[in-house]
Amino acid sequence: MSNTTSKKTLIIMVAVFVLPVVLAKIALENDWFNKASTNKGALLQPTLDLSTMLKESSPTWRLLYILPEQCDLRCENALFSINQVWLALGKESDRAQALVLTTPKSDKTALASLADYPNVATLSVDDTGPLAFQSVYVVDTLNNAMLFYQISEDKEEAVMESRNMLADIKKLLKLSRIG
Repeated sequence: MSNTTSKKTLIIMVAVFVLPVVLAKIALENDWFNKASTNKGALLQPTLDLSTMLKESSPTWRLLYILPEQCDLRCENALFSINQVWLALGKESDRAQALVLTTPKSDKTALASLADYPNVATLSVDDTGPLAFQSVYVVDTLNNAMLFYQISEDKEEAVMESRNMLADIKKLLKLSRIG
């Protein structure tokens, strides 16, 4: 074996083993890929403990929405979304609950329109704590809000966000033995 052939072999071997490591390091430093995040909703860090609000409720997964003082298009889309996601769970729907929190200031007309969604439960609370209006929350069986979704006024965008909710809740139900 000649000297030039062994040098070529050495260079090829170094390239085969070192080049992927160098490229991986560059990709990590420049955020060229999604860092293994599989949830589609925004993760709440830290989670929000809703035990005081939901203390009387049985342990179950929840899609939670707070009914605002004025129910606009965003509110209507949120109510429609949590109902549709709950329905789309099919045989798993008994492990989850679509829940609307109402306050004394909540829109009374919208509250009455919830009769159109018999699968959506309501719970009257005095204070919604740190929860924001115009978001749908995924709440785990220990009453921790862990994910949230911003609902759009645009119907098509709201439907897309519903798909994200459904994907996340299905994954959580699959991984969870509780609820």
